[in-house]
Amino acid sequence: MALPTSPTLRLLNRTTPHMSTALIIRHVTRQDYAQWLSLWDGYNAFYGRSGPTALPSEVTQITWTRFFDTYEPVYALVAELDGQLLGLAHYLFHLSTIHINSVCYLQDLFTRESARGKGIGKALINGVYDQAKQSGCRRVYWQTHETNKTARRLYDQLADNTGFIVYRNRDQKTEPQIDADKNTLPTPSTPVH
Repeated sequence: MALPTSPTLRLLNRTTPHMSTALIIRHVTRQDYAQWLSLWDGYNAFYGRSGPTALPSEVTQITWTRFFDTYEPVYALVAELDGQLLGLAHYLFHLSTIHINSVCYLQDLFTRESARGKGIGKALINGVYDQAKQSGCRRVYWQTHETNKTARRLYDQLADNTGFIVYRNRDQKTEPQIDADKNTLPTPSTPVH
């Protein structure tokens, strides 16, 4: 499988009916750090990882450096409009016992709140689909919280819900999980991924 080797491998221009100029879906670059960090912090806050439950800064730094390490199968796409980053998608390739080629896991997807409902999430998912196809990977999958009804409406248009339920070991640290549509934190013991 030929994995992407350059953060500027290919620009993916996507126009959406809600925008007057072309939205650009592209690989993140080192110059994007400040804008990416703002999106990353927004993504983590959405899932209740801020303030006392924030990720350690070391996790953020290692995540960022992985995007530029050719030995790491972790990648980042960003959605850019008029020089501003409006969304991000982090994905990785991994082997599977039921496929010959690697599969692609879309781990993180986030659109700045002010830009939601304009096709950016869809464009980012399609960008990941393009990258997976380019790498010889036929399967792309992701998970979301069951309460994330707004995002699930989009996902139901672009993919099939396989019905699988995610389990985790009980020793894993738990953090509050936001109820995405109510913008509330259910119970402090709800695990977050």
